[in-house]
Amino acid sequence: MTTYQGSCHCGRVAFEADGEITQVLQCNCTICRRRGHLLWFVPKTNFRLKTPDENASTYRFNTMKIAHRFCPTCGVGPYSEATDPQGNPTAAVNARCLDGVDLASLKVIEYDGLHK
Repeated sequence: MTTYQGSCHCGRVAFEADGEITQVLQCNCTICRRRGHLLWFVPKTNFRLKTPDENASTYRFNTMKIAHRFCPTCGVGPYSEATDPQGNPTAAVNARCLDGVDLASLKVIEYDGLHK
């Protein structure tokens, strides 16, 4: 299992996540489309903040089920927190915020979050 390092642009929000990235999800909902997220989902137990939790701000909208975390300094949204359909705590990591990942090599799954 690989441990990936990630952060916002300025580094105020930094984290690591364990797993293998085989695919990412590209959602067309109003926030993901505007922010250009490529989401890699990992169990929350495989996600660790390296900076204090209070360094990240939280934005919720619509059903309020997803905590979209972002840096209040640089504005980058490196991850979100929610539960998967089975009720398991999950982190949705923005693969664009991971160090050393070849984004062009990843399989991108299109998801219609706009109409869900």
